[in-house]
Amino acid sequence: MYKDITIKEALKREDALLIDVRSEEEYTRATIPGAINVPVFNNEERALIGTIYHREGPAPARRLGLKLASPKLPYKIDSVDRLSDGRELIVFCWRGGLRSQFMASLLGTMGYPVHRVVGGFKAYRQYINEYLKRDELTQKAVVLHGLTGVGKTEVLLGLAQKGLPGLDLEGLARHRGSVYGKIGLPPSPSQKAFESSLVHFFNTIGEKGLFIVECESRRVGNLILPPTLMNSMKKGYRLLLYTSIENRVKRIKEVYTEGPGENICELQKATGSLEKRIGRVRVEALNRSLSERDFDTVFTYLLKSYYDPLYRYPDGPSDDYDFSVDTGDMKKAIQELSYFIQNLPEYMSIRPREVQ
Repeated sequence: MYKDITIKEALKREDALLIDVRSEEEYTRATIPGAINVPVFNNEERALIGTIYHREGPAPARRLGLKLASPKLPYKIDSVDRLSDGRELIVFCWRGGLRSQFMASLLGTMGYPVHRVVGGFKAYRQYINEYLKRDELTQKAVVLHGLTGVGKTEVLLGLAQKGLPGLDLEGLARHRGSVYGKIGLPPSPSQKAFESSLVHFFNTIGEKGLFIVECESRRVGNLILPPTLMNSMKKGYRLLLYTSIENRVKRIKEVYTEGPGENICELQKATGSLEKRIGRVRVEALNRSLSERDFDTVFTYLLKSYYDPLYRYPDGPSDDYDFSVDTGDMKKAIQELSYFIQNLPEYMSIRPREVQ
């Protein structure tokens, strides 16, 4: 048999295997981070059952559901068996209805240790919404500022590799935050999936301490940062990264030309979207340079004449920030930033594991 648990209880069981028994489409749209998909019904079957439910009522819909699900049950059990590795199982559907009840009963009968989430994924979404309603986060933000190309993402990931809590917003959004932001990246998640990833990160690091994050506008691509995160970033420590224009152009070139055909077509399309801001003549000139693989000319112009005036960050040390560092020597910069962050009171208070 199975036992019902709340979503908060489910999220505390870090070693359990979460099983989303909704359809593939529902799962792809958004799920609980870490959950696997073992759908009771596929997309077409779910749609058909819904049609029968509305036309003929619940009883015929249930009979159809049983008819469709029964032949596939051995395969469902095999899927769970391959992935469970003896772990406790936690099953959920959309709102804790028949799909999760059916699968939990089946798994329980087969001898698996299994729980079912009361309220299903709907309860999880309510939990996410409540979490993000708070005015600001309990953790202190350490915000990386700097001109385009100084290496904020590289610094963030380098600090995370050292064991410091880094929130990679652009990585989660699969977007680098500009008109060129989608080049070479897979499709972005839904807003719900993005919010789930954010809350999962904060649950992972705990209610106290700090987190490191790049400065971002309210939108990263089509995804919106919740007000609670924006408020915390505005009140956080401000760290300034800077380096030479040559280093910045080199870094931008490495990031944006890594792909089939050096991403020329995508770069030209993105540059074309700037026509209203920099003019048609300039766009045509830049796109000609891209065709000729003259990346240094293109990126130098975009940095000096478009992005730098837009963001207006200092290109050297500044007393307006809590700490400034030159990323020309990236390894040294990460080490200096790591030392600074480890000595912040919010970090010292949680007595974390030793950082490299």
